[in-house]
Amino acid sequence: MGQKVNPISNRLGIIYGWDSSWFGGRNYADKILEDYKIRKYLNARLSKASLSKIVIERTLKLITVTIHTARPGIIIGRGGQEVDKLKEELKKITEKEVQINIFEVKRPELDAVLVGTNIARQVEGRISYRRAIKMSIASAMRIGAEGIKVQISGRLNGAEMARSETYKEGRIPLHTFRADIDYALSEALTKVGLLGIKVWVCVGEVYGKRDLSPNFDAQANKAKPKGFYKKRRG
Repeated sequence: MGQKVNPISNRLGIIYGWDSSWFGGRNYADKILEDYKIRKYLNARLSKASLSKIVIERTLKLITVTIHTARPGIIIGRGGQEVDKLKEELKKITEKEVQINIFEVKRPELDAVLVGTNIARQVEGRISYRRAIKMSIASAMRIGAEGIKVQISGRLNGAEMARSETYKEGRIPLHTFRADIDYALSEALTKVGLLGIKVWVCVGEVYGKRDLSPNFDAQANKAKPKGFYKKRRG
C-alpha cells in the first residue's frame, strides 16, 4: 500500500528527519501549537519568498527557526533589516529568544513544494494547467530528476463534474524506502473553485547512513558526508 501513504511520513527515520526537533514533556501540546503558529505566520508573512519548509529546533531558552527558501534576498532584506524585523515579530509570538537561519534551495525545480506552488500560481493567473504542468515536468527532468508525477483534481477547465488528471515522466518508486521522493500538496483558487495539485519528485536513491538531525548544517549539507545518491540506469 505504498501508493496510499504520504511518501515523506513513510520514510521518517529512514532517509528523512522531522521538521520539529525538541523534547516536549508535559508542555508537548503547547509546543506543537506554538510551532503551528510560527509556521502559519511565516507562510503568510513571506508568501512571496517561495518558502519550501520551516525547521524548528528548541532548547530551554532559545528557538532556532531554519527557513528553506528559493529567494533568500526577500527574507534577509537590505543589510539584514528584514530578518531582524522578522526575529522581533517572532519574539512577540513566542515570548522567547529566536534565532533565524536562512537556507537557500539551490534547485527549486526539484522541490515538490515549490513546483506545486509554481503550478498553482500559474493556474490562478489563467495559464492552461496542462501547459503549466508540462513545463514544470520538463524543467525538473532537465535539472536532473529521476522521475516526477503531478496530479491535478477539481473542476478542470470549468467542467460541471470534477475529475483528476495525472502527468508522469520517469520513475517514482513509492515502495522503495531508500528512494528520495519529495511530496507536496498545493491548492489553486480559481473562479470555479479550488483545484488540488499533488507533486511527487524522485531525485535518486540514498545509499549509506544519512544524518537525520534537522539542524542547519545537516540540512545545508543534505547528508553528503554519510549518505550518497546513486542514479538508477535504464
